Amino acid sequence: MANEEQIPFVAEYVLLDIESGDSVEQLARNARYQALTSHIHPGDVLLTGQHLDDQTETFLLALKRGSGPKGLSSMAQCALLGHGKLLRPLLDVTRNDIEHFAHTQQLAWLEDDSNQDTRFDRNFLRHQVLPVINERWPSFNKAVRRSARLCAKQEQLLAELLKPELEACLNSYQGIEIDVLSRGSELKRDQLLRMWLEAQTSVLPSEAQLQQIWHDVALAQPDANPNLVLASGSIRRFKSHLYWVAPQQDVTQWSKPLTMEAPTLLPDGLGELTLGNRSGRNSLMTLSRAALTESLMVMFEPEGLSAHPYGRVGSRKLKKLFQEYQIPSWQRRRIPIVMMGEKVVAVGNLFVDKEFYGSDCELVWDK
Repeated sequence: MANEEQIPFVAEYVLLDIESGDSVEQLARNARYQALTSHIHPGDVLLTGQHLDDQTETFLLALKRGSGPKGLSSMAQCALLGHGKLLRPLLDVTRNDIEHFAHTQQLAWLEDDSNQDTRFDRNFLRHQVLPVINERWPSFNKAVRRSARLCAKQEQLLAELLKPELEACLNSYQGIEIDVLSRGSELKRDQLLRMWLEAQTSVLPSEAQLQQIWHDVALAQPDANPNLVLASGSIRRFKSHLYWVAPQQDVTQWSKPLTMEAPTLLPDGLGELTLGNRSGRNSLMTLSRAALTESLMVMFEPEGLSAHPYGRVGSRKLKKLFQEYQIPSWQRRRIPIVMMGEKVVAVGNLFVDKEFYGSDCELVWDK
């Protein structure tokens, strides 16, 4: 069909980890959106065809799982997706209305055979439950849509009221401070944790998992190194903060040249590094052009390297410096290191080596 209309088309195949314990439907949904997200560029808008009947099914599935207002909000009409936006323009239109329009316009479409398989929960609702409900209550879909909207509004209000408090207890690495969480009620603490995680992952924790995060990670013994693995990452503790750690590529073998005024794109979503004219964004990360007598390289492997940060006394191994700068252990091989030959010039947004410090240019790490 795409070829007939001369529309560019990409087919992408995904693998599902059916041993993970999640339902095949949930795994397929996550894989589908991950694949779609990989094709979304800044400013792009993805239109999908979910309709009012889909919204009702989503609401009832959330109800079956025991979801709270967040889950019962179901599908949003507009949401962020990767670097762009996701719009669902047909969310207030019924399946019957769409089919009627398609027939009157003599449109052709493909039917997925799996849509008839009632072993899947959504299809069971679609073919065996909702027809009975709609026969009894013809306006059931609209009532569900109204309840979903009210739940979404409640979530938006909670986010609006708690956002300032959430931002106040985050550090520069988006770790959330345990002591601040402990001062409020359990209800408030759980909501702040949900909001914190929602900003970093699409798979939110269950009520039981929230209790695990608090008791098994936040309140673990001071000398412990707790690590709670969830569906799309893990919760870890460092010093007095909790951190969300997404699956990470090993970037320690990666290296690339760094040149003046030309941003260097870093691997695995770590942003870009630019050495350019001084902008005043970070006075600690300024360098002397005269000291840069050879070509520069960017790398991530700190093993065996030493540096003398400007403004401090003496040279130290990077391993020791990372500890002093309180960098979480899982981040220490994900901070870009600028090298000139065998010498460390600068490290991420932490420091410039004493030998290369100046006021001519500035190193900026945009994450």
